[in-house]
Amino acid sequence: MTLLDTDTLRSTDHVSVVLRSVRHRSPGESVFHQAVEEVLAALGPVLDRHPEYVEARILERLCEPERQVMFRVPWVDYTGQVQVNRGYRVEFNSALGPFKGGLRFHPTVDLGVIRFLGFEQIFKNALTGQGIGAGKGGSDFDPAGRSDAEIMRFCQSFVTELYRHLGEHTDVPAGDIGVGVRELGYMFGQYKRIVNRFEAGVLTGKGVGWAGSHARTEATGYGAVYFLREMLATRGGTLEGRRAVVSGSGNVAIYAIEKAHALGATVIACSDSGGFLVDDAGIDVDLLKDVKEVRRARLSAYATERRSATYVTTGSVFDLPCDVALPCATQNELGEQHATALIRNGVQAVSEGANMPCTPGAVALFRDAGVLFGPGKAANAGGVATSALEMQQNAARTSWTWAETESRLENIMRDIHDHTRATAATYTDDADNYVAGAAIGGFIRVADAMLAQGIV
Repeated sequence: MTLLDTDTLRSTDHVSVVLRSVRHRSPGESVFHQAVEEVLAALGPVLDRHPEYVEARILERLCEPERQVMFRVPWVDYTGQVQVNRGYRVEFNSALGPFKGGLRFHPTVDLGVIRFLGFEQIFKNALTGQGIGAGKGGSDFDPAGRSDAEIMRFCQSFVTELYRHLGEHTDVPAGDIGVGVRELGYMFGQYKRIVNRFEAGVLTGKGVGWAGSHARTEATGYGAVYFLREMLATRGGTLEGRRAVVSGSGNVAIYAIEKAHALGATVIACSDSGGFLVDDAGIDVDLLKDVKEVRRARLSAYATERRSATYVTTGSVFDLPCDVALPCATQNELGEQHATALIRNGVQAVSEGANMPCTPGAVALFRDAGVLFGPGKAANAGGVATSALEMQQNAARTSWTWAETESRLENIMRDIHDHTRATAATYTDDADNYVAGAAIGGFIRVADAMLAQGIV
């Protein structure tokens, strides 16, 4: 056995040991296990070249949050009944800056989901180059169908416990599924009330009129499309004339559709939990915004108002023939069956707007078929990148124009793409391996900072 073989075996064994430990210490957290395995599976070449990471137990420390908080959230509904939900905040890694990551309000939220999202955030945030650490939080509270008053009471109760763990130099939450400008406003107001300070940098995603940033609402969707554009450009292509499908119809999906149209594509479908909308004329973004952001209605309402549209309750949005796809809904929504259909129908590129929406089997099929695949760690980093830009504006007590902010976002996404691709070429000899490039690129930045700061 050569020295190289010995080193390879050592790194493989180390990864296996860490994976077994993660599964043992966090039983039942399947999506967290999946996220860890996806990253660690890519790190063998890095550990071979940098045994100091193994000696310092960087992997073990990365997989264990610095701190995690779980708490009850009591609140009173419109009937006067007391409701009790569970709140979470997992502060995963602060080697590069204050903990940074969104809050998700959804019935599916549990500790495993938050840990998965927080772990993904480590590498995503590192790739932005913005000096932010990684965290994630949320609650199993369901805002759907609740009045503004009920949501306000819940948000105030949530922050009354969480505030003691937050701070512009400590932990800076933002929005996610179920948490938009309305919810962030209620939380910021309660935080300000408790601490008696207008500490603007403690939350991002705020309204532009009260210390928020232009383009933050649009940033994740826009960023996923920018990344898609950069991938296509490596093969001499553009988005002009492309037929696209987008899953989801929330914030990320809406603005991915908007930017895809602006760059010349025609998005012909999007989805919600009840089915999917097909509009061969191209999704009318203004109508979609009215249905989802103003009326908070189902996509079926769009179909009743537009003659070219049909709402379908069977099958999947990924069954439709398309050139590019943007999964923008939730984790593990796109499986092997969907990937097979997309490949059969000629898809050329997939860019993840959500966190880990494609299963490992689906990713493998895309890679084997030569489909360009942008993982969420890189492709959906636009949201948190713009949150970091909001933090910069808050620290300087200034506000940038829309054009300046979007230009910075576009440049950051181009840099993420180029860094991811260069890292993949360096460590795997395959520049198209964006999965490995994103994991390794983010890992090295965090690992080097952790080495420099000692055993903490």
